[in-house]
Amino acid sequence: MPSLNPAIAEIRLAVRTALADLPEGSTVVVALSGGADSLALAAATAFEASKLGLRAGTLTVDHGLQEGSDAVAAAAARTAAGLGLDALIVKVEVGVEGGPEAAAREARYGVLRDAAADAGAAAVLLGHTLDDQAETVLLGLARGSGAASLQGMAPVREDERGLRWVRPLLGVRRETTRAFCAASDLDPWDDPHNAEGRFARVRVRERVLPVLEEELGPGIAEALARTAEQLREDAEAFDEMIHETIEDIVEHAEAGISVSVAALAANPAALRNRIIRLVVDSEFGTSLTRTQTVEVARLVTDWSGQGPIDLPGCSAARLGGRIVFTAAGR
Repeated sequence: MPSLNPAIAEIRLAVRTALADLPEGSTVVVALSGGADSLALAAATAFEASKLGLRAGTLTVDHGLQEGSDAVAAAAARTAAGLGLDALIVKVEVGVEGGPEAAAREARYGVLRDAAADAGAAAVLLGHTLDDQAETVLLGLARGSGAASLQGMAPVREDERGLRWVRPLLGVRRETTRAFCAASDLDPWDDPHNAEGRFARVRVRERVLPVLEEELGPGIAEALARTAEQLREDAEAFDEMIHETIEDIVEHAEAGISVSVAALAANPAALRNRIIRLVVDSEFGTSLTRTQTVEVARLVTDWSGQGPIDLPGCSAARLGGRIVFTAAGR
């Protein structure tokens, strides 16, 4: 018997590993754009799902941002059907808030959530690769976005509905997905947006990473991905420590929540800042910037009677021995 193509073997193994702990009979939905990454993911899922007793389908989102996008979506769905997958196409209207990339992503994830709910799916599979992870980490580093951004994309994330978002290919190089498609006689679609230098991610991919590889040696993408993994491990440890601590130092207050000044002061800056961000996010649903977090922390470490600090959706003030966060307008 001829040996299995290495690219096919690698991607099938990655998918098998990612799906192995799902209960038999579960449904998974593959986000399929028609590009090489998602096409390889869909084909490997079609092969592995039946072996694991899972149902699998694909969802292709037509953003309508390019001429002929409906034909691209239809071609992707036909390929998925040819692989034995249930194939669905949904057309969306993309807004403008946050720029075209962010708006398209928001629309796409909303459709995926709704489709997964309609199908009773346990997981949505996304085709992000190791290269995507490296680009994400490098962009976060350039923007000074902090450790949360440098963690990159999580291999598995569970949302508030209990839906799992799974990225089986985060350890796989982009070139491997192309090799998979070539070996499987699949014809991937090349998104022209992936060659447009007006997008920061494209500039990182086409210009920045190649220069780093040339000047610093090979393995830059893998090193960035390892950095993300290590930071995620650190973040998980921090989160566990915070949740153990927070129950003892947080109290509900009128129109908000309060935190003990003494307890915040007793923690190192890294934990103190994470507690502040977590309290505001969980109570008011907003994320603080680094600058905003540090200003709130100064109410603990460098307080000289300064007044309330206006934050997104709330304000923070020191009242006696507590930092009180109050909903905006109260």
